[in-house]
Amino acid sequence: MDANRLQRERQLATLAERQHGVVALRQLVALGITRDSIRRRLESSRLHRVYPGVYAVGHARLTLHGRWMAAVLACGERTLLSHNDAAALWEILPVKGTRIHVTVAARGGHPRRGLCVHSTLHLSPAERAIRDNIPVTSVARTLLDIAESDAPRLGRAWDAAARLRLLDLRAVETTCENGQGRRGLTHLVPLLDDRTRVTSDTRRELEARFFDLCRTFDLPPPSCNVLVEGYLVDAFWRAHRLIVELDSWKFHRDRGAFERDRERDALLQAAGYRVVRITWRRLTEHPADVARLIRRLLAP
Repeated sequence: MDANRLQRERQLATLAERQHGVVALRQLVALGITRDSIRRRLESSRLHRVYPGVYAVGHARLTLHGRWMAAVLACGERTLLSHNDAAALWEILPVKGTRIHVTVAARGGHPRRGLCVHSTLHLSPAERAIRDNIPVTSVARTLLDIAESDAPRLGRAWDAAARLRLLDLRAVETTCENGQGRRGLTHLVPLLDDRTRVTSDTRRELEARFFDLCRTFDLPPPSCNVLVEGYLVDAFWRAHRLIVELDSWKFHRDRGAFERDRERDALLQAAGYRVVRITWRRLTEHPADVARLIRRLLAP
């Protein structure tokens, strides 16, 4: 193998690794790989067609990230992962459906089999992001898209974004201003106005005190801020199917948030998990009682 060919192979391997195992035809051509070479690679199964002009390198089995990346590459350079799939990439909602949603910053995006292609002429630079090397709509833009296409799950996405420290109120405000006339504003603007839902110093202190309690009373350390049945929970002991949620009055002045928390508790319990809510007052005034309760729940 000559030096130039060897260099191309290394560049291809690096590109495929960065893009979760997939590459676009335009990228192969830019590397100096001819169309005849691409045809031979397809015939020898070194490339596998995913979409027209998009190939998996080495093997056809793709991860979810690989499928997302392939969908973005299939629709051109001005394409972003969006809607429910963007929410799943940001980890603020679980994956929903089999068709991947992308948004093309152009008039009238071309349809692709297996994809749901949205087109827009209003996509500011601030509404574009990169996550895990995948071009994706920003969290703020994703929330607006969810508000329009999947409003029943908007509250869950908003809460998860806040708790993952991904929620930027100014960015949401700007996105709402840029999206004047969109139906999703009817659902998103009320959440924006309810600023008590945003993660605060109080919330962080509550979580810190709880994990200090676990260390002080020698309780097994839980996983924190993890997804269980599509919900982000505060503390989780997987082997015991035990979930602890930390409550502060500041986060439940809104009746909607209060009702959503009770609904998720019921759904988690129906799925076989035990859910315990611990308030700021109990945690700070009766830490030993809280520790005894958790120890009993963790007992064989």
